[in-house]
Amino acid sequence: MRVDLHLHTTASDRQLSPAEIVRKAAEMGLSAIAITDHDSVEGVEPALAAAEAFPSLLVIPGVELSADIPRGEAHILGYFIDLREQGLKRSLESLRNARRERGRKIVARLAQLNIDVDWQRVLELAAGASVGRPHIAQAMMERGYISSLREAFTKYIGRDGPAYVERERLTPLQAVELVLSASGLPTLAHPADIKGLESLIPQLKQFGLVGLEAYYNGYPKQTISWLNGLARDHGLIPCGGSDYHGAEAGIGSELGSANVPPECVAQLMALAERHQSVSR
Repeated sequence: MRVDLHLHTTASDRQLSPAEIVRKAAEMGLSAIAITDHDSVEGVEPALAAAEAFPSLLVIPGVELSADIPRGEAHILGYFIDLREQGLKRSLESLRNARRERGRKIVARLAQLNIDVDWQRVLELAAGASVGRPHIAQAMMERGYISSLREAFTKYIGRDGPAYVERERLTPLQAVELVLSASGLPTLAHPADIKGLESLIPQLKQFGLVGLEAYYNGYPKQTISWLNGLARDHGLIPCGGSDYHGAEAGIGSELGSANVPPECVAQLMALAERHQSVSR
């Protein structure tokens, strides 16, 4: 049994629609997936509808939220979120607006570098979804400025690139609280490169963090072992996923490739049921 609890669709910044992701996961024999688009839950209901044709596949409603920390950023995944929660929807809309404004500023900075990217083309590539840097990278590649999406990040729009622009973000605590407000289970995503991780975890645990993404895109065995130890020490569920963005994205790894232990899904489901019974 294989599971993948970190997947992106066209609802945020990637190539496959929710239905295509579901079909691909089912064809590959996965037993559970989580739809975790950036600052958006718009892909969840289409994925759940598509999953009706694949009864052996569990689709978990999720989201990925970006948060600021000193000298970097942290991402919080929310699992089993309540899509009806209006506060979550309002907060996500504000975050998507911030992404859109940031995209405009990145395009303006690229212009100063004599890289002419059409903002309207970026919006077309986003197709009404949350605008992300991969959409800008795709527009750059179409114009021949780069040969791959990864090159756009390493040379221009990554955190250390000349066209990088910060945007409005939550704090990690705010991200955890937002997931909890929607009856979700907050998990710290791709944590290995987070500076100050060992001090951050107990802070977030105190406010409701339940999981740690120990199995992730290319993590070596030593890193996985270290993160599992941290999860065990702090009473967190070791989770994981590929961070799949599509075969051509150059972000994350292949769907289902993170070798996530399937028992983490059972642990998350049991915890979600307890949370729901308490809230009733």
